[in-house]
Amino acid sequence: MATTVAFEVDVKDVEYQQLDGAPWLARVYRPLGAGPFPTIVDVHGGAWNNGDRTNDTVLDQALASRGILTVAIDFRQPPQAGYPASVQDMNLAIRWLKVHAAEYGGVNKVGALGVSSGGHLVLLGGIRPRDARYAALPLAGHPEVDASLAYVVACWPVSDPLYRYKKAQAAGNQNIVKSHDNYWGTEAAMEEGNPPLILERGEAVELPPTLVIQRKVDTAHPLEMQQRLVEWYRKRGGRIEMPLFDTIPTPFKISDESPDAARVVETIADFIVQNG
Repeated sequence: MATTVAFEVDVKDVEYQQLDGAPWLARVYRPLGAGPFPTIVDVHGGAWNNGDRTNDTVLDQALASRGILTVAIDFRQPPQAGYPASVQDMNLAIRWLKVHAAEYGGVNKVGALGVSSGGHLVLLGGIRPRDARYAALPLAGHPEVDASLAYVVACWPVSDPLYRYKKAQAAGNQNIVKSHDNYWGTEAAMEEGNPPLILERGEAVELPPTLVIQRKVDTAHPLEMQQRLVEWYRKRGGRIEMPLFDTIPTPFKISDESPDAARVVETIADFIVQNG
């Protein structure tokens, strides 16, 4: 079990890529110990439009204190760029981390964790790691490294963006509708970059072991949306788990008033150790 808080954590920002002369940063949460440690990329949420590498600080710090090298990334978002720019940045970050993990005490067997829209991104990256569009950004000196993932952790993901878009339209939730429009541009794009529909269409995919963390009741990330993902992942031969939780606080925090939050961290940490 990976539930013991055993490590102090060093936190620092590093540059993982430059685009048009501008640096893009990753925040490295490094357990201070002998290692080597299981290694993950963290992809934040924010409806594909908002947030940065600090979004998941509580979760990232908690995982690192349990002996998991955790690297949270910034990536392009609207209005700078929509789909698939963020997937390209994530794809590059995964490859970058495979090359550099040992410098921070990690292993080059890399997994990915994402929250909400970040959960969608890691699901998409997990099943399409070698998509030519997503792998379009070169990693200097290492053309042989790919973005295949050892495992995926998707926390209350927007697993089916088209499903949620339709639900938001029906409910008159203009904020969600606008976020989808800004990032995706068209419903056709929401259908194309859609993990359960990709699986249902029978496209060639990779199927890394996957953990979905899900609230029993979550209007923004409906359970029935996740159940369809789980159904098709298993139909295609993949291994996927989806434990359900009564309450997960938003924003995420760990406290005596939120016992499920500690269970979430322990569940994720155990899954990473088992698969990393």
